Amino acid sequence: MVNVSQAPLILITGGSRGVGAATARLAAERGYDVAISYVANESAALAVVADVQALGRRALAMRADSADPQQVADLFAAIDRSFGRIDVLVNNAAMLAPQSRLEALGYERMQRIFAVNALGPMLCAQQAVKRMAYRHNGPGGVVINVSSASARLGSPNEYVDYAASKGALETFTIGFAKEVAREGIRVNCIRPGHIYTDMHASGGEPGRVDRVKDSIPMGRGGQPEEVAQAILWLASAEASFVTGTFLDVTGGK
Repeated sequence: MVNVSQAPLILITGGSRGVGAATARLAAERGYDVAISYVANESAALAVVADVQALGRRALAMRADSADPQQVADLFAAIDRSFGRIDVLVNNAAMLAPQSRLEALGYERMQRIFAVNALGPMLCAQQAVKRMAYRHNGPGGVVINVSSASARLGSPNEYVDYAASKGALETFTIGFAKEVAREGIRVNCIRPGHIYTDMHASGGEPGRVDRVKDSIPMGRGGQPEEVAQAILWLASAEASFVTGTFLDVTGGK
């Protein structure tokens, strides 16, 4: 028999570092049980689990590539077994590749970036809707997609493939929100700007936020915890009439 937890369960993909890890820790502080997925860094994922448990909440970390349908199905099956519920899905997992102009981008790179950043959230949302929607006898729920200000700005000379994949995620947000609005599911999107996370190192420039911070109206980069606050507001009952909406956390850029 499934042991159904009384605490709400939040699943954060890519939860071992950066915005995902900050969201996991803040969610635990606010009374959520927490599941995270990760691809490579098991020790970082287990550190997040330990922090969640230290706050008195239950936690699960599972290796799962969100671009792989079978691994996504296995992730949700593990959540079913461990918690018996899912209340909030945060589609946070994403990837960057080294900065480049369009003509130098390899096809495999473009495929992988779209698979992780655009298809992955759709695969996870498919699994979530089967558990949340009224039409599937679910209790309702919340899906929050983590996009990027690059979807508006385009990231020329750096990451046009990444920016385009996030643009696809935003269009998916609009359509999916309308599709499930009467089935108890709210779907919204966060657009972080230049945030101090390890992701910039993946693009080949660990100090990128400091380089560009003067172009930000507030004159500084953001912290992962500031994005987490916005995510958890959208997850909360305070945002009960908010769906199909984009919340920029960009310092004004």
